[in-house]
Amino acid sequence: MPATGSSPSDVLIVGAGPAGTAAAITAAEAGLSVTLVDKARFPRDKCCGDGLTTLALRHLDDLGLDPSTITNWFDVDGAWLRSPSGREVFVPLPSDGRFAAVVPRLDLDDALVQRARSVGVDVVEGLSFVDLEQHASGVAVTFDDGSTRDARWLVAADGMWSPIRRSLGMSPGGYLGEWHAFRQYVSNVSGSAASRLHVWFDRDLLPGYAWSFPLPGNRANVGFGILRDGTRSGKDMKRTWDDLLQRHHLTEALGPDAVFEGRHTAWPIPARIDQATTGVGRVLVVGDAAMATDALTGEGIGQALLTGVEAARAIATGDEPIEVRRRYRSAVDHHLAADHRMSLRLSKVLAHESGARGAIAILDHAGNWGRRHFARWMFEDEPRAIALTPKRWHRRLFRRPGAYQVPFGT
Repeated sequence: MPATGSSPSDVLIVGAGPAGTAAAITAAEAGLSVTLVDKARFPRDKCCGDGLTTLALRHLDDLGLDPSTITNWFDVDGAWLRSPSGREVFVPLPSDGRFAAVVPRLDLDDALVQRARSVGVDVVEGLSFVDLEQHASGVAVTFDDGSTRDARWLVAADGMWSPIRRSLGMSPGGYLGEWHAFRQYVSNVSGSAASRLHVWFDRDLLPGYAWSFPLPGNRANVGFGILRDGTRSGKDMKRTWDDLLQRHHLTEALGPDAVFEGRHTAWPIPARIDQATTGVGRVLVVGDAAMATDALTGEGIGQALLTGVEAARAIATGDEPIEVRRRYRSAVDHHLAADHRMSLRLSKVLAHESGARGAIAILDHAGNWGRRHFARWMFEDEPRAIALTPKRWHRRLFRRPGAYQVPFGT
């Protein structure tokens, strides 16, 4: 494998999750030489809700990922929402294409790594970042096997705790993310959660929520996410988790014979893209390392894919560091900044029980058109702040089909 003394790559990417693989595939298809390094060996699990929004699906489609190659892919036709009062409403998604799906990260990330290999990316597993040195024409990165790899550009896709970001002095001191989430897989599901995507807005979780996302084989991904407000300790959140699993609406959805697999896992979620430094010198930062998750829902796969793609596009169109960083930041702001601000405003509304109850009540009385387009908005089919950003309007705003309209191989 390439190491000290080898020819430098155009792009070296550290982290082979959705952000890193999206950057790798996009750069390789633009004709650049790409090395993708990860400390893990694939397939490997990643703590996540496993939900894929329309934003994520459109990027996966563009990246050439074939859903038929992933055994545990589960398409979703809408969401069942439950307000703090117990009112339940179904919001359907359009049927012309894929608008939402659930895929375990164990399978999704491995499929993306294999896709990167198929387009010529040099994938190196089991290697951890140690340090880096920047110079005028590139970056030299040292790994824990003692090797040094050179590249014109380095993309940091190494997650929430990003060792690369820390080595550059870009990590906020004491930062633990805006959200905290718990998750556990459940098998032998016989209730509605075997086929339905549930979202529960329980009053003690607001503006967060609990979920049950269906998977093939009568399995489900069950969890909850809450905003860090400084009042809840880790022990408090663990007690919330234990209590949640006993609530009637959750146990009823799972069925009487449901079996919780292994142990629950927890993870922090960064949602501060408006304050994040997305590049310095010849290093661009993407995905969780760029704190790019959605401030309202905690969703991050679509945002990770988007930032990875845009970082690679910026690199592919030139080599002047200032200009590349400017192009990348401009793309991030165009796609995410207004929606981030809108998400923060909506989060304040949903922080109150009256806000959550009112939103579900309005949906309950909305017609099919209203519910369907709310679902599209919920699953990030169109930018959350689209009404405030006319430059992103387009003729098919309310008629755009979902992802994967054209079957693979045709």
